[in-house]
Amino acid sequence: MSQNENQPKPIQIDIISDVMCPWCIVGFRQLEQALGTNGTGAFIRWHPFELNPAMPPEGQNLTEHIAEKYGASPEQSAQNRAQLRQIGADLGIDFVFDADSRIVNTFAAHQLLDWAQSFNLQHPLKMALFDAHFTKGLDVSRHEILVDIAAQIGLDRTEALEVLTSESRAKDTRARQQFWTERGISGVPAMVFEGKYLLTGAQGAETYAQMLTKVLAERSEETTS
Repeated sequence: MSQNENQPKPIQIDIISDVMCPWCIVGFRQLEQALGTNGTGAFIRWHPFELNPAMPPEGQNLTEHIAEKYGASPEQSAQNRAQLRQIGADLGIDFVFDADSRIVNTFAAHQLLDWAQSFNLQHPLKMALFDAHFTKGLDVSRHEILVDIAAQIGLDRTEALEVLTSESRAKDTRARQQFWTERGISGVPAMVFEGKYLLTGAQGAETYAQMLTKVLAERSEETTS
């Protein structure tokens, strides 16, 4: 039997998330740690969720948004960002926040992610979008920015612009959002393992490792029963 045949089948993990959510990239990096510890492969599919679907095209200042949505004072907001920066640093994420940081509308980004799946480039695009927003401070609601990011990870620039301007993926993206909200997803990140087990929030590498072990154990029981 070859080495490849000895390897377990990758675990399917569906991740419902928004590019604006720092805990989504935190949760993914924690999951990545767990996968590395377990030596387990994964097939990851990202699904759309908008934390702020009514966000206008110009977006909103981050501190103002947090104050309006959660009632946080500027001091609380600054403390939360400092905590996020430390958590991110431990996971290799460079969170850069300043007085001009903004929340923007992500529906166009979700449409591009839906299209990228056709080329098996959804995951690198998602990672690039997180980096563009949280580290580089780019406005990922703007088509010209999204097209540049798409081209950087190997997607065709002209085709990407056509997807955005025609909104050819808008209907499918809305349907995918509705699919998850109808199943009770109201916050992100939300991770579904093997289509059976849901973990919400950034749970930490240990919790994700336990879930991976559980899934693999059940597989083993099924094959021997």
